[in-house]
Amino acid sequence: MSELSYLEKLLDGVEIEWLPLGDLTKYEQPTKYLVKTKNYDDSYETPVLTAGKSFILGYTDEKNGLYRGSISPVIIFDDFTTANKWVCFDFKVKSSAMKMITSCDEKKISLKYVYYWLNTLPSELVEGDHKRQWISNYSNKLVPIPCPNNTEKSLAIQSEIVSILDKFTALTAELTAELTARKKQYNYYRDQLLSFDKGGVEWKTLGDIGSVRMCKRILKSQTTTEGEIPFFKIGTFGKCADAFITRDTFEKLKSKYNYPKKGEVLISASGTIGRTVIFDGQESYYQDSNIVWIENDESIVLNKFLFHFYKVAKWGVAEGGTIQRLYNDNLRKLLVPTPSIEEQYRIITILDKFDTLTNSISEGLPREIELRQKQYEYYRDLLFSFPKPDAISH
Repeated sequence: MSELSYLEKLLDGVEIEWLPLGDLTKYEQPTKYLVKTKNYDDSYETPVLTAGKSFILGYTDEKNGLYRGSISPVIIFDDFTTANKWVCFDFKVKSSAMKMITSCDEKKISLKYVYYWLNTLPSELVEGDHKRQWISNYSNKLVPIPCPNNTEKSLAIQSEIVSILDKFTALTAELTAELTARKKQYNYYRDQLLSFDKGGVEWKTLGDIGSVRMCKRILKSQTTTEGEIPFFKIGTFGKCADAFITRDTFEKLKSKYNYPKKGEVLISASGTIGRTVIFDGQESYYQDSNIVWIENDESIVLNKFLFHFYKVAKWGVAEGGTIQRLYNDNLRKLLVPTPSIEEQYRIITILDKFDTLTNSISEGLPREIELRQKQYEYYRDLLFSFPKPDAISH
């Protein structure tokens, strides 16, 4: 495809008419298709759809009151977030906070064409905006209709655009399915490799392996919006957008209190309890005592082995109180298998390969999916860059 010239060649100088989306489509509230049971299970056949980006809430065994998307595909549109999905399978819904969009006349306008066009629209939502978007906003959006005076040619152009974008979508779907399969495979091998018989290998508590450490608590008054050292959140280990500490404060904390070494495993002690990352050594600070780690003896157990084992560990969570968290005493009691260092290296090598394939954003499947998604979005926007009068905008 040679950039814009492909679209020009496809259109071949035909007229473009811009019509309101509400004139081309109709909608239905999915009240008739509401699921009755909350008994969801992946072994059941019928997906239960929900408004928003989560999309598939679960699967039900209900057989009656299904919408037959396999016969008449629809666009599911979330009235509040404007998230939308193409649905070509049978389903039930969790709530009526969505609209089911269909074409007024498939002989004139392809619904799949409308779906792809819909996703070229920039988000116009503002914080706190909680009104229903379809009637108040989206039904007035103008859709480009090529060659409106020749229905056959118009549908042919629409079909060609849909066909191209379907290929990109299918490729991304294949990669996503591959990622899902590899994650299941990874979880299987991880569980198998780390399921040691209590009598077949020596088990030690973390307290026997090393010292439990935690970061010094940082007060809000000690952070700044423009410091030199990034501040990381608990749970996600993601950077706080507006919280930093100055280098002077950082150096004082490092010299006076505990600070992890490169390669050590950091553990979330609250929120997403047990979530772990390998500390990469970059100058950064982690949110107070909710980040802990073990200064372990690597002649007994390797950091990377602990990183993988923590993903299957049965964390002892302190009872009582409204917020659960891991306390040092709980961590010290956690039992860890300690096979030979050679065996630990073997396990690490196998699991690292799976971890890279399923989680790496620089070289694994997630990276490949991201690139394909960007490629799809580029060509989608290109194929819908129809010439339009200056007075017309989305």
